[in-house]
Amino acid sequence: MPDAFDVLLRDGGIAHLRPLRPDDGPALHDLIDRSSQRSAYLRFFTSGTAGAHHYMDTITGPGYQGHALVATVHGELVAIAEYIPHDGGEQAELAILLDDAVQGHGLGTLLLEHLALDAADHGVRELGGDVLPENNPMIHMLRDLGMDVKLRFDEGVDKLRISLPPTAGLQTSVDFRDHEAERASLVRVLYPRSVAVIGAGRNPSGVGHRVLRSLIDAGFPGPIHPINPKADQVAGLIAYPDLRAVPGPVDLVVVAVPAQHVLDVTRDCASVGITGLVVLTAGLGEGVQEELLRICRAAGIRLVGPNCLGIVNVAAKLNASFLPGTPAPGRIGLLSQSGAVAAAVLDRLAVLGTGVSSFVSVGNKADVSGNDLLEYWEDDPGTDVIALYLESFGNPRKFTRIAHRVGARKPILMVKSGRSDSGGRAVRSHTAAAATPDAAVDALVLASGVIRLDSVQDLIDTARLFAAQPLPRGRRVAIVGNSGGPQAMAADACERHGLLVPELSLHTLSKRPSAAVGNPVDLTADAEADEFAVAIAALLADDEIDIVLVVYTPPFGDGRDKTEQAIATAVQHTDKTVLACIVGHDGLIDGRIPSYAFPEQAVATLARAVRHAEWRTAPPPEATPDPQRDLHTARELVQAAPDGWMEPAAASRLLRCYGVDLTESVAVDHPQTAAAAASAVGMPAVLKATGPELVHKSDVGGVRLDLNSPQEVEQAYQDMTQTVGPAMTGAIVQRMLASGVEIIVGGVNYPAFGPLVMVGMGGVTADLLADRAFRTTPITVSSATAMIEELRCAPLLHGYRGSVPVNAGALAEQIVAVGQLLQDLPEVAELDLNPVIVTPKGATTADVRIRLSAVPPNPSPLRRHLR
Repeated sequence: MPDAFDVLLRDGGIAHLRPLRPDDGPALHDLIDRSSQRSAYLRFFTSGTAGAHHYMDTITGPGYQGHALVATVHGELVAIAEYIPHDGGEQAELAILLDDAVQGHGLGTLLLEHLALDAADHGVRELGGDVLPENNPMIHMLRDLGMDVKLRFDEGVDKLRISLPPTAGLQTSVDFRDHEAERASLVRVLYPRSVAVIGAGRNPSGVGHRVLRSLIDAGFPGPIHPINPKADQVAGLIAYPDLRAVPGPVDLVVVAVPAQHVLDVTRDCASVGITGLVVLTAGLGEGVQEELLRICRAAGIRLVGPNCLGIVNVAAKLNASFLPGTPAPGRIGLLSQSGAVAAAVLDRLAVLGTGVSSFVSVGNKADVSGNDLLEYWEDDPGTDVIALYLESFGNPRKFTRIAHRVGARKPILMVKSGRSDSGGRAVRSHTAAAATPDAAVDALVLASGVIRLDSVQDLIDTARLFAAQPLPRGRRVAIVGNSGGPQAMAADACERHGLLVPELSLHTLSKRPSAAVGNPVDLTADAEADEFAVAIAALLADDEIDIVLVVYTPPFGDGRDKTEQAIATAVQHTDKTVLACIVGHDGLIDGRIPSYAFPEQAVATLARAVRHAEWRTAPPPEATPDPQRDLHTARELVQAAPDGWMEPAAASRLLRCYGVDLTESVAVDHPQTAAAAASAVGMPAVLKATGPELVHKSDVGGVRLDLNSPQEVEQAYQDMTQTVGPAMTGAIVQRMLASGVEIIVGGVNYPAFGPLVMVGMGGVTADLLADRAFRTTPITVSSATAMIEELRCAPLLHGYRGSVPVNAGALAEQIVAVGQLLQDLPEVAELDLNPVIVTPKGATTADVRIRLSAVPPNPSPLRRHLR
């Protein structure tokens, strides 16, 4: 049974789920007494409650053989769901009872989902039970589960059967219900009917007063209540000593009090039933923040912060922040962990003529996070672009799932700070050294379609384009302008970013002004505004052009104002992507056409839009075929080995369970046994030192190649013992492989990010050249092939300078196998196959290192709960 956790309900409320405890007896009796006669009858098939009370005593007493989850809302036990195994444990009886007050909020579905997952973890293959035909809510709930549910009428009841483990359809159902619940919970925060500010003082420079002023200035239509026990009025509004004194309900509370008062204030909020809390206060210790979250969860409150600037929702005229002014309205949803970054972005967007639909400063992210806001913005009609500034991920795997779905509708832009790897992680393999947390983030966003940016300036530039223009139809760019230098710079930048600057059609050429030549279209410095308009219109009419980039250098021609007016007129009726470079000036032309100060800036932004458009229209990845592997033996090998580096023989056996081709290796511990082994495997032979402390064997003289006789092998072993020293505890002997391209394939298992797979240039150059590509699992053949093609060394596989092409397909299959191994076996912390020798005949691993590490029980990825 999983540990205690919190989940969101369909109405946005919060329920606490945990295993049944023996001391739950009184609360279960109260649940029976509160239940309607109909609910008790549908659960216990009897109209009286005596049997129900007796049953609750039984399941909380000694000897109970079942597994049960209970749910509490606002501290009150409101539901119980259980399964009781029978027939050897592969089948189990299922039962559930919900308080009438929480029916219809999705709690029963949540309990059944988690109960089914737990049952599958315990080897149950079928859940069963009897359902009365008139129990329509239960029948509808079962059909909504997304699992293989069958109902068969027999002897006056519906016989229920749920096949386990859950089918793939459950993930779709889970995601849909998560989305609805997350959105409902944040609607209550971002669309409050009334707001109270605790800590609103009379000093205009105080944070609480500034929030109050922001709410007033934004025109918030609902009641605004300053909470201040020492004032009768603040900012012209009636002040109240506490929340209980406020007439009418309060939905949202903004807290701006010293850190030592935050918990008391939060308890007051919980006592009056608020639904949203924004804590601006900084300096809360870790224990205080944990208690703050515990209070909020128990009361069903969504918490923003602490240590944040506040929240803004333009559609609701809500500015519950202490920003210096009300953010400009626009189509961008903005989240930031940094208040300073957020203030700068909002200010810059306003200067450039655009703004936000809503803004949330999440601060320490104790509760509301990027995942929650992605769910909210997905369906928000006022948001076209989502922009994130993050310093950490709360649940990276969940982020990947949500972002992949949301990004198919609305572009997600992200700046993630902390690219440098300064943690000094204790890793010993090539892959783990290269697979930094930042590499994991890059792989994660690649899988989810998120556009990761290097700077806040890039975030602003890209958000402006997405918010104002349609996605590009293709990569073909026409450049038109009045200055050859900036236009040439734009064309060069297009080439660097993989965009095309094609020759123009004869039809388009015939419409050009006489001074224009080729593409870029140079109108010369004297070009008037009308000439710009004619040239732009001709380019937009060309079916061989997808994008028009206008490059204008002021003050030539008719000047900046008239030229921008001509640009706006020319693109009035097009659905193609148009952007401008007004040299030296960032801005927005006519509210629709983003302009950039420099050509490279404009093209870099455009390239991101092109790549995102291609990601959206790419065919879905092929289904991952059922892998051919000996999972039973693989798990036995992992369970039998101690934590740390596996013995070479065991590591090789583990890889063979997944079909990885390895050269034959013989473990030896003496010069003479090494010589005998070389005779057995064949000449020429290879001798490699082994030992748990040996990482880079070649660096310390631990590898000898091209040994052509047993005597050479024996002497090599003796020499190696002297050279390597005590770190050498033995060696392996292999037959020398035919020459080929040396590649490294590896992986790491991050507890948060999950498995990360790497391919790169192998052998002794693995670290020197740093030529590698990463992906999160699952890995398909097509994604493995894409990884290979990303490498700078990829031409070596395809017949570089007349060499014989090698079998890159076999290499891709090996990458897929490694990905599957890492998914199946979370105990595999690090894995290196280096080198993998790729030849025309196949891909053979010459050396393998695998490190095991104990991991906590790995719950199903379908389990979900609040952070």
